[in-house]
Amino acid sequence: MRSPLRPRLLAPLLLLPLIAGCFASGGGEASGSGDGSDGGARLRVALAFPPAENLSPYGADATLLSRLGVTEGLTALDANGAAAPALAESWRRENDRTWTFTLREATFQDGSDVTPAAVAGSLTRAGAAKPAPAALAGVALTARADGDRVVRITTDEPDPVLPLRLSSPGLAVLSEKAYGKGGRVDPVGTATGPFELTKVNGATSASLDRFDDYWGGRAQAAGIDARFIADGTARANALRTGELDIAEAVPVAQAATLDKDTRRDTATTRTTSLLLNASSGPLEDAGLRAAARAALDTSVFAKDVYEGYADPGAGIYGPAVSWAEGKRKAPVGRAPAKKPGGASITLATYDNRPELPEAAQVVKAQLEKAGFTVKLTVREYSRLESDALDGKFDAFVLARNTLLDTGDPVGILAADYTCDGGYNIARLCDEDVDRAVAEAEKTADTEKRQAAALAAEARILGSDAVVPLVHQRIITGVAPSVQGVQLDPYERALVGTGTRR
Repeated sequence: MRSPLRPRLLAPLLLLPLIAGCFASGGGEASGSGDGSDGGARLRVALAFPPAENLSPYGADATLLSRLGVTEGLTALDANGAAAPALAESWRRENDRTWTFTLREATFQDGSDVTPAAVAGSLTRAGAAKPAPAALAGVALTARADGDRVVRITTDEPDPVLPLRLSSPGLAVLSEKAYGKGGRVDPVGTATGPFELTKVNGATSASLDRFDDYWGGRAQAAGIDARFIADGTARANALRTGELDIAEAVPVAQAATLDKDTRRDTATTRTTSLLLNASSGPLEDAGLRAAARAALDTSVFAKDVYEGYADPGAGIYGPAVSWAEGKRKAPVGRAPAKKPGGASITLATYDNRPELPEAAQVVKAQLEKAGFTVKLTVREYSRLESDALDGKFDAFVLARNTLLDTGDPVGILAADYTCDGGYNIARLCDEDVDRAVAEAEKTADTEKRQAAALAAEARILGSDAVVPLVHQRIITGVAPSVQGVQLDPYERALVGTGTRR
């Protein structure tokens, strides 16, 4: 899914090149490829979200590919949220609209070289995709080869965070063979990461083999047998019975059933929110949205629903976004609440994250107590996303990582809450919000960009189109024999060259 966004901005103009993938590691050191002389065991991994778009890198499935170590972009995010080298070993800004990226020597999994022409072609196709990847919301770029190792990228408007934008899983670089007719993109055997996707069994499983020519060193695991298991209890049970080595997104209700040495909880930039449809249905009325927001006692979600594995909702950016601490602005422009008068609304969520149906039940009860009539729908995410984006629900409980798509805090605001946003489930279209987001987007100075993002957040919260419920911690199940799992607060990485058993 467009998973449900992350903390600490970004020194976008400093861009000190720390090593990517230096996140906390479960069960052992976080990095180190080793020589793999013993061939390595295969890893058995369960992911919570099955492919929703045939593993297209342009949408929700992009993070599945990056978490399994299949795809990479020109840059990555380091542990501090700054852009770090990936396929590009360095870069510089020539002027407001133009950057040059110098490529490292690397090979695609089909044996062809990663060249400036191949990179430019890949980025050009991403920009032409319909819909465009979330990282390119509101951005048009032109990429072209400039010599043997340099890619020159020009944006239509000044973009001070382009290196961060290019770290998005949705802007992965693939070889020419990946691109078919009708815009179809096939990542099987065409990416650059340490693991090569060799077989996809629909929405149930996938097989990956180690890519021995990976530029970052030979992975210690021989491959990955990935299963897509939407049921969180089933993931936890499979880990507990030894069928899995790694299980992502263990439900909080299952955490206590796992031995302490198999649980890893990671503070993330994921916020669970209630999104209210601001363009159609009864909640198009700002007064009824205000009534819905006022009806919610958000203090119960972190304590009861998430059993302490979360912090109470404070805003779009949670407490893990350290630069926002103490600087948050009060919501601007809120309408006075009206009496619900039995207004009938449809509330929806998905069960890939097992806490969400319980959270939705609490939301339903609180809204009904306030005088709304609520019908709740719960489905698996891939069967729900298109209806949510089409505005078929009045309210939607969503877990969203606030820095997933670009690493830039302004990115989620543009994607989720502007008139042209590509992931605007709230269907918010407000001139004042768009103006505030546009102001933040054009601000280059880091501290001023942060302040502008908080000002835009205040406008968005004032619309009552989004009600933050909790800021999550993610629980990963890791077998005692497994080392080097990447516990990434941005939820882009899980398995890397140093992951092994």
